[in-house]
Amino acid sequence: MHIGLYFGSFNPIHIGHLIIAEFVANNTDVQQVWFVVSPHNPLKSEASLLNEYNRLHLVNIAIEDNSKLKATDVEFKLARPSYTIDTLTYLQEKYPANQFSIILGSDSYQNLPKWKNVDILKRDYAFIVYQRPGYLVQPEPEVKATVLDAPLLEISATQIRKFIKNNTSTRYILPEKVRMEIEANRYYK
Repeated sequence: MHIGLYFGSFNPIHIGHLIIAEFVANNTDVQQVWFVVSPHNPLKSEASLLNEYNRLHLVNIAIEDNSKLKATDVEFKLARPSYTIDTLTYLQEKYPANQFSIILGSDSYQNLPKWKNVDILKRDYAFIVYQRPGYLVQPEPEVKATVLDAPLLEISATQIRKFIKNNTSTRYILPEKVRMEIEANRYYK
């Protein structure tokens, strides 16, 4: 099975994440998109992160009715901070029959030189890159990269957390079940 791995903090998961995952599932040869909930991204601050199990739960309730999408806690079991190469090595050993591709935005694609063991990633894995404004993708000839013009929304998890803290509505930005769970548990207050 061809699996697209969509790495992120998903702090919280929002409509923009879901649109990208659904677009990849429907417009590439990926058979399933796995949301890889990262306990700690080495390129981001850990201070504003909701507990990883709560973030995983929010992802699960956001995608519960879509068989093309799956949430995974694989990085919860690995050393921290989480490095993509370590996760892929683990997944390739655990699921040798699967083919894995990395889903990322063009902004993250431009940051690849900062990634651990990037040469191995470029050699052994394909990238599915969705264009983001201001970050033009110039794939290197030796990199297996598919560039997509996926529909994007100008929203971010940072902006959503500010809305929640300021009691501003997040309706239509978050999946309704996610919004209700965040409100019920007073997350990000």
